[in-house]
Amino acid sequence: MSEKNTSPKSDPIIGISIGDLNGIGPEVIIKALEDPRTYRNFTPVIYANGSLISFFRKQLDLQNFNFHQARDIHGIHNKKINVINCWEEKYEVAPGTPHPTAGKFARLSLLAATADLQKGKINALVTGPISKEMTKDESFDFPGHTEFLAHTFQTRDSLMLMCFEELRIGVVTGHIPVRDISKKINKDLISSKLNLLVKSLQTDFNIKKPKIAVLGLNPHAGENGLLGTEEVDIIQPVIQDFKNKGHLVFGPFPADGFFGSSQYVNFDAILAMYHDQGLIPFKNISAGDGVNFTAGLPVIRTSPAHGTAFNLAGKNLASATSMRNAIFLALDLSSNKSSDSSQ
Repeated sequence: MSEKNTSPKSDPIIGISIGDLNGIGPEVIIKALEDPRTYRNFTPVIYANGSLISFFRKQLDLQNFNFHQARDIHGIHNKKINVINCWEEKYEVAPGTPHPTAGKFARLSLLAATADLQKGKINALVTGPISKEMTKDESFDFPGHTEFLAHTFQTRDSLMLMCFEELRIGVVTGHIPVRDISKKINKDLISSKLNLLVKSLQTDFNIKKPKIAVLGLNPHAGENGLLGTEEVDIIQPVIQDFKNKGHLVFGPFPADGFFGSSQYVNFDAILAMYHDQGLIPFKNISAGDGVNFTAGLPVIRTSPAHGTAFNLAGKNLASATSMRNAIFLALDLSSNKSSDSSQ
């Protein structure tokens, strides 16, 4: 059983990993927490280094941004911005320039935050954007956060679920080449992802009878086999199987018409077959303010729905809305989990 840092009446503790130091992660984290009203109902903990946060505070000219430094989670102050020092080494930040050392510190931040998440010391984790190339090394051979967390928490499968207000889009296949998508699509994989989506909507979002749309793989959802047979042979049987079990699952829908006619507003969630099929419409609708939630983990992890944006780093141009939304979603999901466990 995990140790708990807080009593049932205490405010949730939201851990935040810093992301790549030379990207926009530090900037959007600081901006998201700039207004004290943001964290009046929780305690934010940034896993980084006090000197680093001071550097960005000065660069952003936010002299009223105050934080408390701590060596570990036991030294944090409630309802204040806390920074846990994950390293002592000095590093000259070079915003906009990918560098392995910046990736190393992003890795140290993530590892420290994840360790506290495993021990139940924080209620949820919000991850700052990393450069997959710069963060990777012999001890961290993962394509991204999702794969690392699934491995760490020994989860066989997980689901990338993009969230913006009432719009939620999951993807069957994630970070794989387009040429491999049709090879990966099969009944077992779609069933697994759809099952994760149903359970997440029920347990994480408190939607007891979710209504889900499933997209087709081919143009026009295959045109009854004329443009591909995956819909007839693979996707439709899975949908029917879930319907037979009493779930409200519909499709397969042609992706272009589904989003073009705004059918998505009639569903609690959508399951897309591949990354761009789901994320292109999602990012267009959310206008960059969406959140990435990893469903299927035994813990709560969210992140902003954007990357390191090295081209914006150091220019004080990055919007903090997606990061702020990621923090608030982590808080909401944490509250839902606490409510379920207390019943």
